[in-house]
Amino acid sequence: MSASFDIDLNDPARGGVFFVTQDDIAALDKAAGKYPLRSLHIDLHGCTDKTSLMRHLNDALHFPESFGDNWDALADSLRDLSWLKASGYLLLIVHGETLRDASEEDFDTLLDVLDEAAEHWFDNQTPFFAFVALPESAFDEADA
Repeated sequence: MSASFDIDLNDPARGGVFFVTQDDIAALDKAAGKYPLRSLHIDLHGCTDKTSLMRHLNDALHFPESFGDNWDALADSLRDLSWLKASGYLLLIVHGETLRDASEEDFDTLLDVLDEAAEHWFDNQTPFFAFVALPESAFDEADA
C-alpha cells in the first residue's frame, strides 16, 4: 500500500488519526518535510500493555517529569505539547499491531485519546496528525 502522500499536512481540518502500512511511514515523513511540523517517531515494538505503552510514548515524546503514566495524563499531555514547540505535530507510530494484538482494549483507548487530541488541536487551528502503521495483512482482513 506504499504511496506518495498528497495531503496538506499544514491544514488543521485534515488532521486526525489514520491507519497506514509500515512502508507508508517513510513517505509521510518525507512529505512532512515540506511543512513546519514537529515529526515524532513512536515505535511500539515490544509494547504489550498500557504500562509499556506509556513508557514508549514517554521515551518518544519526552513528557514532563510530572507525567502521570495514565490515560488522563496522556490525554492532557497530548493536548499540551508546549515543551515541543511547533506549529503542528505529526506522530508516526510504527508497529501498532504489537499493542493491538496484545491488548485490544489499550490499543482502542490509545486511538480514542489520539482522536480527542486531534479534535483539540483542530479547535486551536493547529495541525495534528497521528499515523498508526499496521501490517498490510490488517488491511486485507478489513477488506474481507
